[in-house]
Amino acid sequence: MFHSLIYPNFRNYFIGHSLSTLGTWIQQVTLAWIIYELTHSTALLGIVGFCALIPQLLVSPIAGAWIDKVDKRKTLIVIQFLLFIQAIALGVFYHFQLLNSAILIGLSLLLGILSAIDTPLRQSLLSLIIDDKKALPNALALNAMIFNASRFIGPPIAGLLIALIGPENCFYLNAMSYLSLALGVLLMKNVQSTIVTGKMKSVMREGFDYVYQHETFKYLMITVVILNITASSYVALLPVYAKDILQGDEKTLGILWGAAGIGSLISSMLLAGQKSFQQVHRKILLNILACAIGLLLLAVGHGYTAFLIAMFLLGFGISTTNISTNIILQQETPESFRGRVVSIYTSTRFGFDALGGLFAGLLASLIAPSNVMLIFAVCLCTYTVYHWLKIYPKLLSNKKSA
Repeated sequence: MFHSLIYPNFRNYFIGHSLSTLGTWIQQVTLAWIIYELTHSTALLGIVGFCALIPQLLVSPIAGAWIDKVDKRKTLIVIQFLLFIQAIALGVFYHFQLLNSAILIGLSLLLGILSAIDTPLRQSLLSLIIDDKKALPNALALNAMIFNASRFIGPPIAGLLIALIGPENCFYLNAMSYLSLALGVLLMKNVQSTIVTGKMKSVMREGFDYVYQHETFKYLMITVVILNITASSYVALLPVYAKDILQGDEKTLGILWGAAGIGSLISSMLLAGQKSFQQVHRKILLNILACAIGLLLLAVGHGYTAFLIAMFLLGFGISTTNISTNIILQQETPESFRGRVVSIYTSTRFGFDALGGLFAGLLASLIAPSNVMLIFAVCLCTYTVYHWLKIYPKLLSNKKSA
């Protein structure tokens, strides 16, 4: 399961990224809590979440073309320092009680823009720091395991830290965590990027053409769009479930988020130990169905038990689908295209996650949050049936003919 950690460069990355991602989750939970505590606005929760993620949809494709034209290692270090400044700014504004809606939206947009560069940059760097390319799927699964382990332990820790040291210090902790990844990348040796030449416009167009002409890639991207605009939207409404429906506090929010993290963590651990990715499309469909069941439980369930099961199913299903998609894309993409293909994937993954959160937040200001989850569950079930009957047979036919 941990085979790729034998490579020193990946080991340095793994340690630094683990600390950085834990800090990011602490900040995300802290920010969601103080927004709802200060404003009680589900719409603002959705808008702030949207602003933090929508640059992934708009900026990532451009960033992907740029990533393939620069030194990935040096650029990643610079991005970590810029993320450090953003987190410090959140703490300073909170300290002086200046965190209004405009500043929250502005800092979230800045975070989103930096993340739109950071995410595909880190993902495309992984192939350069793994000596044996057969170990790349394991490295990608471990990379996802970092995110999911932090998602599991980060929210409960955040709930405790908010109560013990206050939101301001949570922001500062996250700022320091970015420096740990910068140090890990700085310690890497003999990392050589393949630098593509040509104008940005033509380089970016080549990336889109490559994905569109690849039948499997095209349908994987469609699936990622549908899944993340529906299932991932639960994140925007978790503070409402914790505070209003369960009558809880910041610790309740951390527990709910942690339950989704358990599902995601188990998913990434199973994928890290997996040697073959045969029948991956059937497994993806089954996990989409698990997400639909999770949304239905949020819609009609009552009490901790139902909601914790829902969180687990959503965490497991979303994680398995997204990680499997990423592994297939990176395995079948040549190095010269990897930055662009990964950026298109991350823009699809997080961009439509942002749209789903925005829609969920706005709809929840008009109708009950449970009804919002019910609408998204029906949409996801409909797509699952359509995919099973229409798209899945076509993918099997293409695979056999190849």
